[in-house]
Amino acid sequence: MTKYYKYSNYLKDKYGAKTYKLPVNLPLTCPNRDGFLGAGGCSYCGEEGASFEEASPTPVKEQLLEIKEPIAKKYNAQQFIAYFQNFTNTYLPLNELLDNIAQALEVEDIVEIALATRPDCINQEYIEGIVDLIENNAPEVKLNLELGLQSVNYHTLKEINRGHSLAEFIAAVNLAKKYEVDTGVHLILNLPGDNKLDTIESAKVVSALEVDNVKLHALYLREDTELGAEYQKGELEMISLEEYLDRVITFLEYLDPKIGVQRLLGKAPQEGTLFVNWGYNYSEVNNFILEEMEERDTYQGRKFAYLEGKALRQFSK
Repeated sequence: MTKYYKYSNYLKDKYGAKTYKLPVNLPLTCPNRDGFLGAGGCSYCGEEGASFEEASPTPVKEQLLEIKEPIAKKYNAQQFIAYFQNFTNTYLPLNELLDNIAQALEVEDIVEIALATRPDCINQEYIEGIVDLIENNAPEVKLNLELGLQSVNYHTLKEINRGHSLAEFIAAVNLAKKYEVDTGVHLILNLPGDNKLDTIESAKVVSALEVDNVKLHALYLREDTELGAEYQKGELEMISLEEYLDRVITFLEYLDPKIGVQRLLGKAPQEGTLFVNWGYNYSEVNNFILEEMEERDTYQGRKFAYLEGKALRQFSK
């Protein structure tokens, strides 16, 4: 039995063929770093950002064409997603954003534009502009907004200097749904201050909002971050690997089984990193999760029975 709805299967069900992400990196920043909303970024975010992928001055179309063929051969991919991945990809003037997306639409076999962004960097004007561009140039291409939320606990969001709360995320998802735009969410399940109840509520919130896909991260700590400094001083204690496995499994149990799961934890650069994945590599921790799910005989959606007036089921015949 499949333990969770893997993103690869989700994409194949959605597009009818093997579909793979092609990463695009733009020279940009985010409003939580440049002083508009805050300075220094989130307390876990290093100088390169949460991802160790560097920005590229190469035009979008050239970036995509450079990696498309190697990815197609390596993974037997037939269709592709142009994934604008670094920092906040809608945090630039609308005309510049549309120019970047227009370049991606010129690449053959692109079936989706995916924009990694923040909930507070989406509004009606931007969504309408993007949707109109796609409809007028490549109406078969889908749009997916991957929104960084990280936690549904708004106290935690304030503590990590996120610069927005849960409300902005809810508003962004509702706005995207109004225009029939797909949504994804990024979550970190082991942020300081969060507990298992936050994990359960995260699954419930994204399920209730009917997001289309989720990407889970395990917090890693870099030297050039506020949390990294606290860790070095002994002021921050990370949860155990066993606790992380339990949180991931619990999250999946409460998650709507129709939601695609991009991954169960993240990867990190080795240089300058103080803590990552409890000393194990990505594949090992991923396997630990699957083995524990097998041991518990559980799966995604096993506890997805809390919506649509659960208290009224007692009156059903």
